[in-house]
Amino acid sequence: MTKTLTLVAALTLGASTAFAGSMAEPVMEMEPVTIIEDTGNAGTSQGLIVPLIIVALIAAAVSASD
Repeated sequence: MTKTLTLVAALTLGASTAFAGSMAEPVMEMEPVTIIEDTGNAGTSQGLIVPLIIVALIAAAVSASD
């Protein structure tokens, strides 16, 4: 019984060191990723619509208060 237990302990220790791995750095190979940005409708009036609406609302409010 003692010999069997000693053999099992020795095999367990041997198996744990066999699967431990090495000290080498892991190699990670990645494929280059292409990023495509959707610009949508990039016209010159894109940023002017909201300020023009605000100016029109302010002008309407000022003319209504007179």
